[in-house]
Amino acid sequence: MRTCEEPRPPNGQSPIALAAGQSEYGFAEKVVEGMFIVVNSITIKIHSKAFHASFELWQLQGYSVNPNWQQSDLRLTRITDPQRGEVLTFKELTWQTLRIEADATDNGDQDAVTTPLRLITNQGRIQISLKRRTKDCNVMASKLMFLLDDLLWVLTDSQLKAMMKYAESLSEAMEKSAQQRKSLAPESVQITPPPPSTQQSWSQPFGVSPNASSIGQYFDKHDMKESSYHLLISRLDLHICDDSHTRESGTLKHGMLGGAMQLTFRRMAFDYYPFHRAGDACKHWVRYSEAMETRGQWAKKLVSEFQSKIEKL
Repeated sequence: MRTCEEPRPPNGQSPIALAAGQSEYGFAEKVVEGMFIVVNSITIKIHSKAFHASFELWQLQGYSVNPNWQQSDLRLTRITDPQRGEVLTFKELTWQTLRIEADATDNGDQDAVTTPLRLITNQGRIQISLKRRTKDCNVMASKLMFLLDDLLWVLTDSQLKAMMKYAESLSEAMEKSAQQRKSLAPESVQITPPPPSTQQSWSQPFGVSPNASSIGQYFDKHDMKESSYHLLISRLDLHICDDSHTRESGTLKHGMLGGAMQLTFRRMAFDYYPFHRAGDACKHWVRYSEAMETRGQWAKKLVSEFQSKIEKL
């Protein structure tokens, strides 16, 4: 993979649906979603103008799950609401070992101190929720949760500086991509329900008569109001070591040896909502609390003041 200077246009309709000669969410999509994938080893290499990185995964598995993130009947791994013309699907990826390594590229723009950054983790998983339109399979919202167990990470100060350089080099491309996503974010439009199809019966268990009210309530319970990305680490032991030293005439100067610092984090979580607008409600957030309601009132006040200033101009 290679980072782009300018973000590419969106993918458009589902290639699975197009290859099957269909325009809406149907049989081909459900067959592909129902596959259980096992990969012994996978290596992903990423190149950019500032650094190159590699991701190595062992014993990768991908499968469909129900809304409670449990493996079950495939008919229970998606929720279709014919009235909305939308479908929710749920996926999970697990692996035994993940190895991440990043190093600066060989160019004159980089600092001389470019210590490779390495991270090895054990078991982890990614939970993916997708909301798509049934008439064209376009993704309307997504939720990605990156879950890690105990994590031990040893960093030197030079590695920490290198990591900051890597993040800085990616920030510009990520900002351009975020601007593109925001400009193409779906608005609240009236969606015409698709015509009745025999394929819609796959979303309901056998022997259960579909009820529009119950389906709508079940859909609302697991609906993604907006796209979001989450990282949850059960325990993180971070060791930061100072590997710098001063030499005088080929000998170490006394009193200038480096030190070390250990930080332990439990249940550390990061939540990112890229499409959330200032002043909008936050009750659908994963870790919503009453403190956010006060913050929401404060944000609405700032937005109204900003809008009044713009109207005057």
